[in-house]
Amino acid sequence: MISAILLLSLFQSPNTLSPAEQKAGWRLLFDGKTLAGWRGIGYDTVPTAHWVVVNGAIKKVASGDVPRVADGRPLVGGDLMTVDSFADFELSFEWKVTPGANSGVKYNVSEAMSIAQGGAGTQGGPTHSALGFEYQVLDDDRHEDGKLPTHRSAALYDLIAPSDKKRLHPVGEWNRSRIVFRGNHGEHWLNGQKVVEFDLGTARMDSLLAASKYKTIPGFGQKRRGHIVLQDHGDEVYFRDIKVRPL
Repeated sequence: MISAILLLSLFQSPNTLSPAEQKAGWRLLFDGKTLAGWRGIGYDTVPTAHWVVVNGAIKKVASGDVPRVADGRPLVGGDLMTVDSFADFELSFEWKVTPGANSGVKYNVSEAMSIAQGGAGTQGGPTHSALGFEYQVLDDDRHEDGKLPTHRSAALYDLIAPSDKKRLHPVGEWNRSRIVFRGNHGEHWLNGQKVVEFDLGTARMDSLLAASKYKTIPGFGQKRRGHIVLQDHGDEVYFRDIKVRPL
């Protein structure tokens, strides 16, 4: 069931905290105006050719619309990462996609592990992809990944498909999502319904990891104090009202 505090947030302006949320320990990760508190993974600054603030939302600029340097290459992009890291937390955010778009919100992210897998980064060099558990953000009907249950919106990407309780709003409309990660227990919520639940270190989870694309990455499935990341998958997507509460 959706919490009373989050229910109240449905009726308040995005990117704000109610007195009740403040008292409960929530804090904003996005102020609605700037990308303060964020940076590109592997970089000291935000890749502003790819990530901008528009009408109170963080917009991922579609790769085809990114400005190019003199030799014709697009300016460097990559995933957008919180400066701060988190251990046990509850994360609430809103998102919407454009037709056919793919993205995600990642957590339990080790920047060092991500960079090691992707190679060393230099300014103007490679774009880094975060390694972590992913709350999938997708146009289920138009994107190819929608054919795979574990790749659909709200899934724990490539590991656990969302349940039949899932209620996804149409493309172009905002969805409200929540991630709960406490100890080895994780939950994904979508529009007030819990759609994914898992526990690290169990036989079930170990089996799912062994059958996934992450099976060759040492330590991927271990709990850590990690960053929260918005994925650059090349498509135009939007995020807002991103708030976190330590547990």
